[in-house]
Amino acid sequence: MKEYMKYVSISKEVKNALDNNIPIVALESTIISHGMPYPKNLDVARACENEVRNNGCVPATIAIIKGKIKIGLNDEDLEYLAKTGRAVIKVSRRDIPYVVSMGLNGATTVSATMYIASLANIKIFATGGIGGVHRGASETFDISCDLEELGRTNVCVVCAGAKAILDLAKTKEYLETKGVLLIGYNTDYLPAFYNSKSAYTVDLNVKKPEDIASIIKCKYELGLDGGILITNPVPKEYELDEKIMNKAIDEAIDEMNKLGITGKETTPYLLAKICELTGGDSLESNIKLVLNNCKLASLIAKGLKNI
Repeated sequence: MKEYMKYVSISKEVKNALDNNIPIVALESTIISHGMPYPKNLDVARACENEVRNNGCVPATIAIIKGKIKIGLNDEDLEYLAKTGRAVIKVSRRDIPYVVSMGLNGATTVSATMYIASLANIKIFATGGIGGVHRGASETFDISCDLEELGRTNVCVVCAGAKAILDLAKTKEYLETKGVLLIGYNTDYLPAFYNSKSAYTVDLNVKKPEDIASIIKCKYELGLDGGILITNPVPKEYELDEKIMNKAIDEAIDEMNKLGITGKETTPYLLAKICELTGGDSLESNIKLVLNNCKLASLIAKGLKNI
């Protein structure tokens, strides 16, 4: 047994999938504890897992519970994270040793979920949107470690683009610097989370999940480390008006700056404030795009298994 496995607990469902070559999709837990209010967060967590199962894969929601890294949560774990909310520590890659060694509870971000999924050789991970280069980063140097993780960890992320609160142009440039292939699923444009496209293009427009799976297989057989970012536009019927969203984002960022909120608290604050300013429309759009990503991730995971 590898030494790190003493810190890891894999659920029976996920272990059975690993042992029997059943496709698995990793899911993060920050969306549960920090992304949405209770009980909506619990409903969405369950819905994400069901979407993966309904598409022929096994969900592996990842979190840290009482210092144990869990790959695959039971319903009691999901409910605990949902009810406890922001009192659960938001865990990026750097926080894992502290939370585990101190026996604490942690909800994993994109970077932490990617790293933990890689421990179990899970290649596909579905989330809402990745972190990236924040607006004003030329002054603050506020750049999400999600981008670093994508550059070094062999897990492919399905998302609706970078979160709309970010600087998309700089985020795309950073991904290129890190050698991360940026795939659009049936789109030439980088999705902007609540909107199906932005002013920026992707590296490749790939139209079939099976073809994405072939690219993933080839990448790792060539020994090319790092992730692939697969961007899946929010369904048209759920995207929000761009002008309204930009106005809400600008107002939320202005208020955040006045309050002096920085670091890993910025994204939860901004998402909650934008939800308030849009009368809840951004939350509903967020839910729909996450479920859409779970479906695509499952189709890619199945394609990867079949080849």
